[in-house]
Amino acid sequence: MLNKIAKYFCVAGILCCCACQQSAEHYDMIIENAQLYDGSGSAAVSGSIAIQGDTIAAVGDLGAATAETRVDAKGMAVSPGFINMLSWATESLIEDGRSMSGIMQGVTLEVMGEGWSMGPYSKKMKEEEKNSQGDIKYDIAWTTLGEYLEFLEQKGVSTNVASFVGATTLRIHELGSEDRAPSEEELGRMKELTRQAMEEGALGIGSSLIYAPAFYAKTDELIALCEVASEYGGMYITHMRSEGNKLLEGVDEVIEIASSANIAAEIYHLKAAGKNNWPKMDQVIQKIDSARSAGIQLTTDMYNYVAGATGLDASMPPWVQEGGYKAWAERLKDPVIRDKVIAEMRTDAQDWENLYYAAGSAEKVLLVGFKNDDLKKYTGKSLAEVAEIMGKSPEETAIELVIADGSRVGTVYFLMSEENVKKQIALPYMSFGSDAGSMATEGVFLKSNPHPRAYGNFSRLLGKYVREEKVIPLEEAIHKLSGLPASHLKLKNRGLLKPGYAADIVIFDPNTIIDHATFEQPHQYSTGVSHVFVNGVQVLKDGAHTGATPGRVVRGPGWKE
Repeated sequence: MLNKIAKYFCVAGILCCCACQQSAEHYDMIIENAQLYDGSGSAAVSGSIAIQGDTIAAVGDLGAATAETRVDAKGMAVSPGFINMLSWATESLIEDGRSMSGIMQGVTLEVMGEGWSMGPYSKKMKEEEKNSQGDIKYDIAWTTLGEYLEFLEQKGVSTNVASFVGATTLRIHELGSEDRAPSEEELGRMKELTRQAMEEGALGIGSSLIYAPAFYAKTDELIALCEVASEYGGMYITHMRSEGNKLLEGVDEVIEIASSANIAAEIYHLKAAGKNNWPKMDQVIQKIDSARSAGIQLTTDMYNYVAGATGLDASMPPWVQEGGYKAWAERLKDPVIRDKVIAEMRTDAQDWENLYYAAGSAEKVLLVGFKNDDLKKYTGKSLAEVAEIMGKSPEETAIELVIADGSRVGTVYFLMSEENVKKQIALPYMSFGSDAGSMATEGVFLKSNPHPRAYGNFSRLLGKYVREEKVIPLEEAIHKLSGLPASHLKLKNRGLLKPGYAADIVIFDPNTIIDHATFEQPHQYSTGVSHVFVNGVQVLKDGAHTGATPGRVVRGPGWKE
């Protein structure tokens, strides 16, 4: 009996000692009085988070733990940092590493590579890229995609960065902008470049198939590249060959590639573009659900707007664009070719994606980005307005602008229905991407108008669609911004509020978070996010950027340390 009593007091003493040691823990930072949304989709719980270095050290009731810094999150939501599944911050982060429009919304990871990636480059590609630069000018001191990502990290960026390797980039590296299939030797080199990119940490293969020269790639070419990415556990992510008249066939191709290459796949910015195609969304969802039931890992992402943004190249047939911009512009100067292009622009094309026609009218086409300073006066005007100013038809005006600007001209197209936007947000496999750069309301960024999604995509989800319209609950939205995309990308130790995970953390007010950017005045920051931490370093404090640049390269499953 005495031995049992002794053992009892011994165990009790050990537990007491452990409790004392735990309560005496000292951390770099404690975020306390928080409503914790852990990123899993579970409802919020009250508690605290301890940060040590770049890592979440503890979550929950921290007792009497002490810290160098304490942050009171009373009345606020605390969640994992948001993942931007489709980022075009490739150049904006070179210009301004603070990633202002993203950080102000709680974005802590920018995922790039929609068809085009910042490597691998050939010498000729570097020259062409240098010549095509617009408002943002920079030297290209890297060759491979891995070198580009490391360049950003060494330069200093506030967000983490990751990228797919672009199928378009691989194709241009070997074939230029020619409309033909690669030879066996060329395809072999494309596969080796894919292997190199995957070993450098690429997340997989990204494609964007409505644009020349990506349009020229056949399904078997994409399967061959995806088979290599699959060996490394990578994903295939795609702007499908059609989001309009051939939308259903586009989904079928994604499923075929995923099945044939044994690779997980994601559809970029899911949409039904053009009013005639809006009713197809239910069929699209049925196809995706059926594929998922059959064991294919197929997911989607989106931006929360009824307009998309690209260029005037998406208004003209791919055949006229073969050979790149210079060849395209020269062809447009030929009266015979010009007449043929205009006729096709006015046609509801079935063999290419005519966004000009899908928008319904030139009034629903906004011109937002010019390279030529003499044309910047048209920024924010519709194609119809500029056509009236120039005294030409909208189609002729588009052609003249492409020639005069030396670029494809940045363009916004109003294409989608609000009903479908809400339907898509509720899909259980849906994550979110801005499909835009990360801007600032100053300097060179003011020379062009971005789509407002650059400043508002994530806060718009949490404000308009969660709080105001109650399309999905807050915990589900946070899951779709953090834990869900992290799992799709197979990221290690990111996307959840969990001990041992990277301390990428957002503190925001769910009662006030909202977007302010509009198509007329897009350069407006979102509000409602108070604090943002990236790898344990505070980047946003009381709604103001601290200037810190702790962002790192986040590498895919093929990378070996």
